[in-house]
Amino acid sequence: MTFSVSTPDYDVPGHDVPPEQAVMVVDMKGYSKLPEVQMASVRSDLDSILETVFVQSGLPAPQPLDAGYKDAGDGVILLLPPQHVARLVDPLLGNLSAALQRYEGIRMAAAPAIRLRTAVHVGPLSVPDHRGAAINDACRLVNSDAAYQAVEAATDNGLFLAAVLSEPVYQRSVQAGRTRPEVTERQFIASTARVAEKPEFEMSCRLLVPGLPAALLREYLPASGNHAPRTGPKPSAHAAPEQPVRAGAVQNFHGELKDPVIAGHVEQLRIDRRSR
Repeated sequence: MTFSVSTPDYDVPGHDVPPEQAVMVVDMKGYSKLPEVQMASVRSDLDSILETVFVQSGLPAPQPLDAGYKDAGDGVILLLPPQHVARLVDPLLGNLSAALQRYEGIRMAAAPAIRLRTAVHVGPLSVPDHRGAAINDACRLVNSDAAYQAVEAATDNGLFLAAVLSEPVYQRSVQAGRTRPEVTERQFIASTARVAEKPEFEMSCRLLVPGLPAALLREYLPASGNHAPRTGPKPSAHAAPEQPVRAGAVQNFHGELKDPVIAGHVEQLRIDRRSR
């Protein structure tokens, strides 16, 4: 038995889902408060850092993405093919954190530090104008309370990057095992992204501050069911109670470790000055 289907002369009603794109939004903390004379140079430094770490991570450099590269003043919106979404998580986030640590070690005293919030999302976007909810959601992720709490944790502990992953990105990269063995689910904190100015927006997400233990990052988030920001003293990975110095005593010196090779692995430096 043979079936034939005739094609009408008019368009069939309905809408196809546009192709997916991976979306990364990068926002610089405190950029709008900088003196105008510093804005161009620090943005140039950020662009150089991003171009370096994208190549280092096996990703297309941001500038040649053409329509996929959008200057947002204090940051950028980057669009990449969806197959790159796992690389945007690992190794990119680790490489970006290390690059920001290196920049902090070489920047001029008068130049501002570069601290970033970044969000990674994936979703359908129209072609060729790249419009759709995926970019809106990624921008809201990077401006969510969760992102600001994560960058506060980074700042308090001498780190320079806070990342927010949408749940689809987390599932396709970390949960799917497409990251290196040392990048594990235990390093990410489950949270809910909300934006005060957009009460209709609410999205499940995962938070990461490279180099910061997840347990310490959790201290900066509101308790479950409580959407108010955390209050009280801020914990620090480097803080220690002051103790009186005694002659011949063993003293623990605590301070920020900026070397990207050991930062996040060594939390205390112990110097024994006792005579042998």
